[in-house]
Amino acid sequence: MKRAYKKYFKTISLIWSSFLVLFVLVYLLVLSPQAAKYNDLKAQLDAAESAYNRTLKSTGSESLNSLKEQMEMLQSRLKDFIIDFSDTANLTFDISQIATEKQVSSFSITDQSSRKNSEIPNCDYISEKQVDIKFQANFNQFSGLLNALERHRPVVFVDEFSISRSNDGTSGNEVEMNLSVFVTKQDQKG
Repeated sequence: MKRAYKKYFKTISLIWSSFLVLFVLVYLLVLSPQAAKYNDLKAQLDAAESAYNRTLKSTGSESLNSLKEQMEMLQSRLKDFIIDFSDTANLTFDISQIATEKQVSSFSITDQSSRKNSEIPNCDYISEKQVDIKFQANFNQFSGLLNALERHRPVVFVDEFSISRSNDGTSGNEVEMNLSVFVTKQDQKG
């Protein structure tokens, strides 16, 4: 009878151990990856919920005020680079004042109104205005004028310039410069 129990015990042990091995393999191959996918999906859901909550908060008055402040700051920075169309007449006066301060001689300024305001491709709100200036100056006066033009607000861009020796033998050189500024279009406001 002991032999029958041993055989029965061996068979039961073999069946239980094979089921145990099978269960471990199923856990490692099926359930464990599913748990990892579950954790990944939970993390994605948490991220989506936090984005949703931020979106809900962004419609609040606090964020609207901060967006308005950012817009005002960007508009003030934009004014450093773009002159309003109504202020273009003051631009020639400003350039003349700079030339007077730097004591250049034979200064002349020509507005390129024949070219009007050059259109900038794919730009609906700004155009380019060009001004030609001619003067006689020594190197220090020229560099001072150029430096003052670079620091001018709104920004004045020097497109081209040429320097040649004066024919009349004075110590100054003849300088010709083509300047550009960005201008809001006349029919556009803002």
